[in-house]
Amino acid sequence: MLVYAHDSSSHWSELPPPELVETASVAMRMLADPTRLRLLWLLSGAELDVGSLAERVSLARPAVSQHLAKLELAGLVLRRRDGRRMLYRTRGGHVRRLLVEALNAAEHHVRGIPDHD
Repeated sequence: MLVYAHDSSSHWSELPPPELVETASVAMRMLADPTRLRLLWLLSGAELDVGSLAERVSLARPAVSQHLAKLELAGLVLRRRDGRRMLYRTRGGHVRRLLVEALNAAEHHVRGIPDHD
């Protein structure tokens, strides 16, 4: 079941399957943390290791590792080994689009920009 905001209104009359709602809810909870939003933003543009991420968000490496583990469990990031380093990136374009839409909604709210459907 793929639903897009621009789809016809008939899609909105049926509830999505419970497992999809639960999985989406977990992903949204992960996005509710400002540090995780920043990490996802950085990982949307490049593969980065924990040290690079920690430096960019001004946090200790263990804290960044914990955030990354949660993001990975929620299916929002992937990791791969490169020698002794572990590199992280967003899972795909859908994660980047989710992040952009969340930030666009925030910008509309903060700046008082009216929505146009």
